[in-house]
Amino acid sequence: MALEIERKFRVASDAWRSAVSNRTLLRQGYLANTARASIRVRLAGEQGWLSVKAMTRALARAEYETAIPAADASEMLDTLCEGPLIEKWRHIVVHAGDTWEIDEFLGDNAGLVIAELELDAEDQRFARPVWLGPEVTAEERYYNFRLAQYPYRRWPEAQRLAP
Repeated sequence: MALEIERKFRVASDAWRSAVSNRTLLRQGYLANTARASIRVRLAGEQGWLSVKAMTRALARAEYETAIPAADASEMLDTLCEGPLIEKWRHIVVHAGDTWEIDEFLGDNAGLVIAELELDAEDQRFARPVWLGPEVTAEERYYNFRLAQYPYRRWPEAQRLAP
């Protein structure tokens, strides 16, 4: 079984921007969301992906992913996905040997910036960058499938400011 161990954080400042080594524009949408799993289509630059993720809020969850032709991904995004698409810039930042993915959301989720770190173990230690804000791993509203259903722009102001 493919297992993803990931932690999510709000970003507290723009100090990460000077350390970006690469960035990719991502478009993604959801073919299905059930109580047990979500099925996602993603176009990352010129590469398409089809993913199935377990619907758990734990640090570790099952994830299955396979490459698909970019043209197929684009067509599925345009014709089959429910709700607004998630569009974001994914910035890669290496800090203290760890590779952080910083997602800067666009469109209906503009203003939201989330840092993610994939780990090898749930108890793995990592150096905390100065630009890292509060952890939101267990907060479902920050998961992409939920942002497609209830975009950041529609959150009440108090909720956008809260971790």
